[in-house]
Amino acid sequence: MSAKKILIIDDSELVLVMAKDALESAGYEVFTAANGIEANSYIFSTTNRPDLIIMDIMMPLLDGNKKAKILKQQTHSQDIPIMFISSKPEEELVTLVAESGADGYICKPFSPQGIVSSVKAVLKG
Repeated sequence: MSAKKILIIDDSELVLVMAKDALESAGYEVFTAANGIEANSYIFSTTNRPDLIIMDIMMPLLDGNKKAKILKQQTHSQDIPIMFISSKPEEELVTLVAESGADGYICKPFSPQGIVSSVKAVLKG
């Protein structure tokens, strides 16, 4: 069985590197994008379509909350689980997840073990 594909969208290079390293060490195939527009090349790919999208909420061009709502309304992407990754207060993240149709959240700062266990919970393994 091939590795699950994860797309991480964040405008912080540090977050992208840390999350990618942690998830690749756990056996996932990871792609990164600096914003929601750049991410479209993966989301609409026939070969690199992600099994999970992890995205920041506060980003330039298109914030993660709006991007999640758009993805959940489109036939091609509505079945892809989405997790927010953010430094916003947890209560606010719970509300944003409910409003957008996202599947969960990861609080910044995160530990490598924390992000891997959050991903495993959403992907069920």
